[in-house]
Amino acid sequence: MATLVVITGPTAVGKTALCIKLAKHYGIPIINADSRQIYRELRIGTASPSDEQLREVKHYFVGSIGIDDYYNASLYEQDVLRVLDEQFCHSPIQLLTGGSMMYIDAVCNGIDDIPTIRDDIRNEMKRRYAEEGLEALCADLQRLDPEHYAVVDRKNYRRVIHALEICYQTGQTYTSFRKQERKQRPFRIVRIGLNRERDELYQRINSRVDQMMTEGLLDEARSLYDKRSNNALNTVGYKEMFAYLDGTWTLDEAIERMKGNTRRYARKQLTWFRRDTEMQWFHPKQQKDILNYISKYE
Repeated sequence: MATLVVITGPTAVGKTALCIKLAKHYGIPIINADSRQIYRELRIGTASPSDEQLREVKHYFVGSIGIDDYYNASLYEQDVLRVLDEQFCHSPIQLLTGGSMMYIDAVCNGIDDIPTIRDDIRNEMKRRYAEEGLEALCADLQRLDPEHYAVVDRKNYRRVIHALEICYQTGQTYTSFRKQERKQRPFRIVRIGLNRERDELYQRINSRVDQMMTEGLLDEARSLYDKRSNNALNTVGYKEMFAYLDGTWTLDEAIERMKGNTRRYARKQLTWFRRDTEMQWFHPKQQKDILNYISKYE
């Protein structure tokens, strides 16, 4: 039976190195599930696979779009399913890896069929947020979709705005699109989670941040500074570098904040993935055990 092996875990745990070994073992490509590595301009700050790693194994969805391109988990789901349809013709085992929770959920469980927002609607919502503020938009959402208003994080302006975009574009409530039904896939999904002891993981995170700085993260952020309001750049690493460039923090403060925020993100990832009762957990060094586990489904 066609089987998709999904390998996930917190940032810096060691997913890329392990998956390159597994991909070479099976002679298959890697399907990337990192929502920021997909942008070609974000190489250093997202710890994208190196040029050497990309030469070793074919990767899908690494540096494939620009930061000005619109992309979301729903489009990702569609794109990955197309790739899998092609790749399962060559091998019954395929490999998807990354730490972006919504992207992995989109492939494993499906995502609600929420329409892509038109540019005019998106621009109008941006204008209203800038001129009227979040409180006014929340009041509008309460009027148009009281059910979603009751559960949405009303301090998260992106979620409030997105719900309003759906309401205005479709004439229906955002709630009506949130069926939350798990979609059936024509392939089996084997979920593998990677983790390390907390001190070990935190040390790796801190070392990765230092390595990013050595590799030129500050220059990468400086080259993107004029686009800092772009949603693709609203992520750990770039936000801290922009704060330094704005003069809000010293460089040392920005680096320490980046380390702390990355550690917090890793904890958030683990909390999310641990809710999946089908996930089998391993240390990244347990390559033999992981191969034995996968072999049960070959």
